[in-house]
Amino acid sequence: MRTIKITLAIACYMCLTILTAHAQKFYRVHQDNVKPSMMLEYEKVAKEFNEACKAHNVQTQWLATTMDDFRYLYVSPIENFAALDERPMADMAKAMGDDFGKLFERFDKCYDSHGTYIIVLDEELTYMPEGITQTQEGLDYRDYYFIHFTPENAKNLKEAMKGVKEMFAAKGSKNYYRIYRTGFGQMDSYYMVAMSSKDAIDSAQKSKENQELLGPERFEVFGKVLKYASKMEEVTGEIRRDLSYMPK
Repeated sequence: MRTIKITLAIACYMCLTILTAHAQKFYRVHQDNVKPSMMLEYEKVAKEFNEACKAHNVQTQWLATTMDDFRYLYVSPIENFAALDERPMADMAKAMGDDFGKLFERFDKCYDSHGTYIIVLDEELTYMPEGITQTQEGLDYRDYYFIHFTPENAKNLKEAMKGVKEMFAAKGSKNYYRIYRTGFGQMDSYYMVAMSSKDAIDSAQKSKENQELLGPERFEVFGKVLKYASKMEEVTGEIRRDLSYMPK
């Protein structure tokens, strides 16, 4: 048992060391997997919770995103892992008393599962030549591509994704994207590609124009990514300003 504990401790230390060495920005993500039948009730409670946070001027922030498979993500930037020990809602919980717990009891009826994990913005793979930003004015629609991979293919997949960025840059593509990768708190490994548009029509138009710009070369370059991916997922979503929170 002692050997197992030591091995786990070393593994955690190595994970944190690798993240610190290569990552630029860390984000804590709280994910609620909402039941479709409870979506309206969930959003009602979420808005009440936001109002309570405003009333108590809770000193934290998050950007809310919804996906078309009823995933609700609340993304908060963090400086380091010590931030995970902070309790920004402690004073709010104390002031609200039983009402604080009742809010979360109502939340709990709306989803089958939820949890919190860390993702990392990979600036090396991200393609935003005019400057990297999570949000762009008027571009709240999102296309998300999840590229899963196994440990044996991690290095080759990263090189393949570098090839995609190089192709986009060489062609002068205006179809910008951000790359996030899994960090602490997740067993599965994947890259998440996030692309911003005005709406679904704008997304489709930009995708078509980009395909024409990249030309037949894109098949070989994207093919290398597919070669080393264990699974691919594509979902759409949007930034939810009404569920996001920023203190005064």
